[in-house]
Amino acid sequence: MKNSLGMLMQAYQQWSADLPPDVTDNRERGVIEYESLRLNGMLVQMLSLYKLGVNQLPMRPAWMEVEDFLQAQLARHDEILASRRIIGTYQVEEDGQLAFFDAELVGSVVGNVINNSIRYARSAIHLQAWTEDEQLVISISDDGQGYPPSMIEDQSDYVLGINMSTGSTGLGLYFGQRIAELHQRNGQHGHIQLLNGGPLDGGEFRIYLP
Repeated sequence: MKNSLGMLMQAYQQWSADLPPDVTDNRERGVIEYESLRLNGMLVQMLSLYKLGVNQLPMRPAWMEVEDFLQAQLARHDEILASRRIIGTYQVEEDGQLAFFDAELVGSVVGNVINNSIRYARSAIHLQAWTEDEQLVISISDDGQGYPPSMIEDQSDYVLGINMSTGSTGLGLYFGQRIAELHQRNGQHGHIQLLNGGPLDGGEFRIYLP
């Protein structure tokens, strides 16, 4: 399914590139590209969770410059952010900051959160990274209405449950928590956290990596 979706999107991009700008510069194009990226992200999550379940998910941590990592995550969403007139920014605690983590796995988590933030943001998304209690913290904030209070209060339940009233499966949160837990040092495992009232006064997702 993932490969088929990739081929479909490649064909779509080649086809749209041959059309006049006044034909392709519309809301429908943004919807197609956003939902395709979102669907691809969900397929990656399910495939990764399956591999994790059968102990076949490779873990390849390496030293990574945090600023480069944040820049790459925003760059993957440049076109969609522009089409929705959303400004994407980032901030790191210090220039040249390095951290030891699996950039591909954590990038999948961050990319999924950015996709969700795009849906709810009014005009801005902000990525930030800092060190707290010897852990790297990466946060994704938006200027939307924030998470529902019940979701903040019962975070662990949302990670493991299905909300029938909203249709949420909690897949993204469960995936993020499992990837965070794979990162450990001196018996300390990573974790995720949801908050409201972040830097943009909306919802904020954090992933902690020892």
